[in-house]
Amino acid sequence: YNAEGQSKPIKINRHTFENLVQHHGRRNLIVDLEVGGEPLRKAILRDVQVDHTRDFPTHVDFMEISMTRKIRVSVQIDLVGEPVGVTQQDGVLEHLHRAVDVECLPADIVKSFQIDVSAMKLGDTLFVRDLKVDPKLTILTSLDIPIASVLIPRMEEEVTPEEGAAEPEVIGEVKEGEEGEAAAAEGEKAAPGAKPGAAPAE
Repeated sequence: YNAEGQSKPIKINRHTFENLVQHHGRRNLIVDLEVGGEPLRKAILRDVQVDHTRDFPTHVDFMEISMTRKIRVSVQIDLVGEPVGVTQQDGVLEHLHRAVDVECLPADIVKSFQIDVSAMKLGDTLFVRDLKVDPKLTILTSLDIPIASVLIPRMEEEVTPEEGAAEPEVIGEVKEGEEGEAAAAEGEKAAPGAKPGAAPAE
């Protein structure tokens, strides 16, 4: 794809591409493309489609770029160290946000941002605003988004009967053969003087 979004299909050697990715990684990989004898053009790797059955790439997308024009890329966040809240306070470290969007010139792209979590105590949280970023890069992600927190481990609550709970009310049992008598007695109460089994008056 060029800057205007127009695409051009090309064919590349899969083995050469795999070696390139193995040494430099896929994220924000910038390459020189020579297409059909045309002058070299700079491009950034945007997407890779993989055949998961045979575990090799089947299609890739490159975006043509200018080294003098800023672009937007996603940069991953790596946590460094082991928090005090984990080693001494039995807390759990949660990595909440793993990448941020930045704007910069292609030559200023970084592989990742590293943030030290070793001083974090139980209940502490680090945010995007706590990242140390070169002034050449502009963070586009909200600065108030949390990156990592040290939390109290979640405990499964055991459900037990409440003390002093009232016992369920037991309704007197009706013995076999008494259902009809009980129903008749109720009928007499509801309609005094009516004979059991008599049809209701119209």
